[in-house]
Amino acid sequence: MLLKKITLNNIRSYEHQEIEFTKGSTLLSGDIGSGKTSILLGIEFALFGLQPGQRGSALLRNQEKQGGVIMEFEVGGKEVIVERTLKQSSKSISQDYCAITVDNEKKELSVTELKNKILELLDYPKEFSKKQNILYKFTVYTPQEEMKQIILQDSETRLNTLRHVFGIDKYKKVLENTSILTSKIREEKRIKQGFTETLELDKQNIVSKEIELESKQKNLVLIEGKLLLKIENRKKIEKEKQAVSEKIQEKNKLEQEVEKTKLMISAKKENFSENKKLVGELKNQIEELNKLSFDKSKILNLENEIKLKKQEKEMFNQSNLEINSQINSLISKNEESKKLEQKISNLEVCPTCLQEVVAVYRANVLNKIHNDLSQNNKKLESLEFEKKQISEKIKIIDLEIYSKEKETADLKMIEIKLQGITEKQMRLVDVEKSNVSFEKDIEILNTHIETLNNSVFVLSRFDNLFELKQKEFEHAFREERIAEIKSAELKKEIEVFSVYIRELKEKIKKAEEVREQLNYLTKLETWLSKEFASFVSLIEKNVMIKLKAEFSKLFDEWFCMLVSDSFDISLTDDFTPIIEHQDYEIDYAYLSGGERTAVALAYRLALNQVINSLMSKIKTRDIVILDEPTDGFSAQQLDKMRDVLQQLNIKQLIIVSHEQKIEGFVENVIRFRKVNGVSVMES
Repeated sequence: MLLKKITLNNIRSYEHQEIEFTKGSTLLSGDIGSGKTSILLGIEFALFGLQPGQRGSALLRNQEKQGGVIMEFEVGGKEVIVERTLKQSSKSISQDYCAITVDNEKKELSVTELKNKILELLDYPKEFSKKQNILYKFTVYTPQEEMKQIILQDSETRLNTLRHVFGIDKYKKVLENTSILTSKIREEKRIKQGFTETLELDKQNIVSKEIELESKQKNLVLIEGKLLLKIENRKKIEKEKQAVSEKIQEKNKLEQEVEKTKLMISAKKENFSENKKLVGELKNQIEELNKLSFDKSKILNLENEIKLKKQEKEMFNQSNLEINSQINSLISKNEESKKLEQKISNLEVCPTCLQEVVAVYRANVLNKIHNDLSQNNKKLESLEFEKKQISEKIKIIDLEIYSKEKETADLKMIEIKLQGITEKQMRLVDVEKSNVSFEKDIEILNTHIETLNNSVFVLSRFDNLFELKQKEFEHAFREERIAEIKSAELKKEIEVFSVYIRELKEKIKKAEEVREQLNYLTKLETWLSKEFASFVSLIEKNVMIKLKAEFSKLFDEWFCMLVSDSFDISLTDDFTPIIEHQDYEIDYAYLSGGERTAVALAYRLALNQVINSLMSKIKTRDIVILDEPTDGFSAQQLDKMRDVLQQLNIKQLIIVSHEQKIEGFVENVIRFRKVNGVSVMES
């Protein structure tokens, strides 16, 4: 991997800054606090995002709502652009937008997807996808102080860290998993041993159960034979019972026929009695009608008289209408005269000619009106008297008409009654004939009842026989049910025994399979605990010996290049540095600042070389980033730093330092300074 350019937007002390990188060695120079380390953090964020335990506030510029990093690099012959942004929310700062462009093909991804894609491009093992980018730290960029902390850590923590970095913690994991697997195998063996404990007893049990099953099957054959006999006996009795039942049903039908016949006789006797009563009534009615006399001409005379009276009444009604018309006319004239009288009495000026009305003229007019009113009133009295007389005459005529109409109606009723006498005589003859027929029918029905009663008496003997057959049938049915129940119970027992034997055979079969599995597990447990674990431990030990030897050689080589004094340096089995001077071991804490820095840098470079050698496929072997690698170095050590950098022999080296002397050791220098709290790159 080779870096080309990084753009920082609101990252730590940067507002907006583009930094281009070239091949070879590059120094990021500037005073302490000028923003050099922020660039390294930006590179790490662009590649892997926020790390576990790292807060977004450590990267996003204070008081800003959002920021981000865009980084261009080359890896495996591919041009890659990575974009990541941070966003301030109400509660925290989190990663927001993520995208990657590979050979001009851009994709927007989630945080996790982008990290997995970067690991794929760098050929880092997939196991690092959910962990800190520890492989990157120990091959590309480790802050000097963090390396010192690793050296000072307790031996077990440091050894576990290095195991993980070297990728050989898998051996320890294999041993741990082997122990877990062995434990589970023992547990599985205990379960399977419990499952096979009753195997021999089950084999003996199945023999006895099969003998018992055979005995039950023989008993079932005998019981089913008895059941067939009882079924035949029950069917025979049932058939006899059915025959008797049919006779009883025949008797019941005859009894029903007797009751029906009795009802018919009763109905005919009732009809005969009613007809007899009707004959008497008809004879009396005929006798009464024969006594009546009737004259048809009398009805015609009465109708003519009624017609004449109605014509006379019509004439009086017409006269009455005329009188009423005259009365109404006179009343209207009187009302008009009174209105005129009232109007003339108060009139002073004529409304037509507009001349004054004199009193004499007014008096003459009023006298004439009074005379007219008087004459009209006399005529009204005369007309009212005449009207009253006519009304009296009309009332008399109405009474005469009513009397004659009533007499006419009575005569017509007599006529109608006399017309029905022939019909009544015919009805009388029919009723008398009907009664004769009823008498004959009653006699025939009585004979039929007697015949039916004789037949019922003959069939009555089957009642007792049916009760006897019913008891026989119930007894036979009970016997059949008892035999059937015994057969069903025995069949159920046979079925249960068969299922039990089948299940027992299946259990024995499984137990034998389990016993085979148990033998296999025993062999597997022995092999894992006695052979496999020892073999893995031996491999791990040999790998660690090889790694330690290579690491120790490189560590000694780099350290001796940086320190002029004659020190003897080596590593323990847990990779703890042992420093001796003139046969005395010196504790790391008692070394000078430059010597401690030399130890850390030598340790760091040795790690880089060993890891790149061990994991030859990773694509970060062409780049190394050193952050303040010369802190505390003397002038002489700074001169030796030139030799160290030349021996690294890598395509891209980025050094962060405020030491001006290093500028003479590198090919490119990028200077930074801080202006009003904002980091900027000097042009």
